[in-house]
Amino acid sequence: MAKLRAAHSVAAQSRGYAEALLFVAGSTLLGLALTPRWGNSAVDLLYLPAVLATAVLGGLWPAMFAALLAALAYNFFFTAPHLTLRMDNPNDIVTVIVLFAVAVVTSQLAASVRRQARIAEAHAARDAAIAGLARRLLSCTTEQEVAEVSTSELTEVFDCNVVLLIGAPEPRMAASAPTALRLTPADIAVAALVIETGGRAGRGVDRPVPTEWQFHAVKSGSAAIAAMGFARDDGVPAVNERFFALLDNLLDQVALALERGRLEGEAREFARTRERDRVRSSLLSTIGQDVTPSLKAIAGGVKVLRRAGAADKEVVSNIGSEAAKLERYVSNLLEVGSESDQRPLEVEGLTIDLFHRTVLRDGEEVHLTPKEYAVLAELAKHPGRVLTHAHLLRTAWGPAQEGQIDYLRVAVRALRQKLERSPAEPRLIVNEPAVGYRLAAPADS
Repeated sequence: MAKLRAAHSVAAQSRGYAEALLFVAGSTLLGLALTPRWGNSAVDLLYLPAVLATAVLGGLWPAMFAALLAALAYNFFFTAPHLTLRMDNPNDIVTVIVLFAVAVVTSQLAASVRRQARIAEAHAARDAAIAGLARRLLSCTTEQEVAEVSTSELTEVFDCNVVLLIGAPEPRMAASAPTALRLTPADIAVAALVIETGGRAGRGVDRPVPTEWQFHAVKSGSAAIAAMGFARDDGVPAVNERFFALLDNLLDQVALALERGRLEGEAREFARTRERDRVRSSLLSTIGQDVTPSLKAIAGGVKVLRRAGAADKEVVSNIGSEAAKLERYVSNLLEVGSESDQRPLEVEGLTIDLFHRTVLRDGEEVHLTPKEYAVLAELAKHPGRVLTHAHLLRTAWGPAQEGQIDYLRVAVRALRQKLERSPAEPRLIVNEPAVGYRLAAPADS
């Protein structure tokens, strides 16, 4: 691939010089055709379009070559003595020098315009690459999907092999493109170093290490959560330093998608945990309502048999003791369920007592509206966990309002005004972008 690019660069440069020669030759022929009728006083102006065209199509150095050719051609064909490079008239000398100077300045200006156009093209391509990756990552809901999509997209952008490693201290390969790749222990060690330091390492970067790969940290905030590796089959550095800014922007999109996938995974796990808690509460309620009366009936039957004296006393005693034991077990289970609901939650001077439905800030009671309390109570039941917008809206407003996120934002803003020490920098009710909210966990949890 590097050889193909080098060959393409040489071909493009050669084409630029050939175009310069062609344009100057065309201007010379046109001047020779016009001179017999109108003289050569304005022939030098015919060379400026040739220099401009060369600068636009070929760049600065072909344009400089065209300017030199234009000066020599004008001197050779249109100044006395003709068909020589010698000039006897001082006016012709000045004309040639001015022509060359104007041609050089013109070529510089045109080349600058071309360079700016290429920069704008590069910026547009960069923005398109970032937008394309972000658009594809939006549909990913799991870490594996994010890994596969990001490696596939980046291998198209940089035309090289790409791997994504996740985890520390021993990273694991999450995905690779364009084909399944295998890393050596040394490669994995370099990836672990990149995740630990949050920098770059490998071929073609400031930190050279014994690996064919070039690894870049995928960072969320200040911490690295993964490492993206790039390598070419020909051993040339996969990503040039001038493309590091573009790569950093692309890796930011990958980090955002990985974090979103992690949060969504936690939300799904929380939903499963909540469902288990609901089933457990239902079972405890069933035990309290159905099993306890049956145990009491058995205990009553045992008393009747004891008074009657018609049954084996040892058997009756065993039945009575086992029934009493089961009744104690049931009572203990019900007490465990109730104590967890009655214990207040304390977070940074905020006390939330769900059993008594009270909220205290530094010992002083805070008045909340029913909706504000419903949102806070649901967050307090699961401190430290992210609750989705839909979950909080369903709990506080009902299933019909799951899409009204503005309702929830208003309630959270009011809660922060009443409960946070600095509402502009919330620490109790924390926003997880595009996912939901979580209540800060107690320090002892």
